[in-house]
Amino acid sequence: MPQIDSALCIGLMSGTSLDGADAVAVDFRRGDPVFRGRAHEPFAPDLRQELLGLCSPGVNELERAGQASLALAEVYARAVDKLLSQTRISRDRVLALGAHGQTVRHVPQRHFSIQLNNPARLAELTGIDVIADFRSTDLAAGGQGAPLVPAFHQKVFQSETANRCIVNIGGIANITVLPSKASGKTVFGFDCGPGNILMDHWCQLRTGRPYDEDGAWAASGLAQPDLLNRMLADPFFASAPPKSTGRELFNMEWLRSHIAQCGRSLRNRDIQATLLALTARGIANAVTAYCPETEEIYLCGGGALNGALAREIAVLMPTRTIARTDELGVRAMDVEGMAFAWLAYAWIKGEAGNCPDVTGAAGPRRLGALYPAPRSLRRAS
Repeated sequence: MPQIDSALCIGLMSGTSLDGADAVAVDFRRGDPVFRGRAHEPFAPDLRQELLGLCSPGVNELERAGQASLALAEVYARAVDKLLSQTRISRDRVLALGAHGQTVRHVPQRHFSIQLNNPARLAELTGIDVIADFRSTDLAAGGQGAPLVPAFHQKVFQSETANRCIVNIGGIANITVLPSKASGKTVFGFDCGPGNILMDHWCQLRTGRPYDEDGAWAASGLAQPDLLNRMLADPFFASAPPKSTGRELFNMEWLRSHIAQCGRSLRNRDIQATLLALTARGIANAVTAYCPETEEIYLCGGGALNGALAREIAVLMPTRTIARTDELGVRAMDVEGMAFAWLAYAWIKGEAGNCPDVTGAAGPRRLGALYPAPRSLRRAS
């Protein structure tokens, strides 16, 4: 790791929604993270389909996973190049890339989680050191390896006096509980159920669109109480934290089985409305059960841009402030990328990146591993 006069890292994130890779530049020179720019590189349809297929057991998985990892490195590198070009940030100023990779298996009860990535190739392509494999150390310490962002949420969003929750609505929804600093209580968090994962997949399947923009299609339907209650009866919702989840549980087979149990025909738009209600209820029920003192809830991730979903969450929790993290100075779509830039910077400084009260790990751990770039490739952009 070169010693240069910089404290700038780039976070790379491609989430469960499989829409593409986000690259976010963050400057830590003054201590608090300062956003310096963002770029998005979409996945080609064939890569998206392959990544989705690799989330389930299939034929020739090892070779397919290897090829997909190489393709991901190319996407991540293009996102970095696009970001550097747009921001006019010199490549030599970037200390490291924090590259999470693409999760295709998350089985914490069996102590493993698989993120497709080829960080060595990414370091070669970009000429920038890469910090990757953020989950393994926490899992080895008995943790869930997820969610990983609450430590960053605490740094940037915790209030001196207000009890807050940060709700990240990506493919999966997760909650970070931020008691006020004055309370002296411990920060914790957990996955609370599906975020966009089922809504996006159902929308793609039935309309051909990758997602339901602003929740308009769901808003045109009616949530079906019998289907909603069947889904909410899944043991995951009643299980106590620490807990995390993914496509291994919340997938189309899971949804179809619940639809079939209803024993009647349902309109596609009503199923979409019910999936939106499921995400909202999962969030509201988790807040009520595990952090009832919460006064303010701030949404981030792609689901924060779904107006119908935000309105439903507000209806379910009328006494609490509901807003996006934009109100706290960080745009909803930048939070997760900034978090992985922060995790890379924490690794550089030799600091812990996990919250043991969130993941259930035996203690604080330095997360990630270094893949150094050849020094000859640390060229100016």
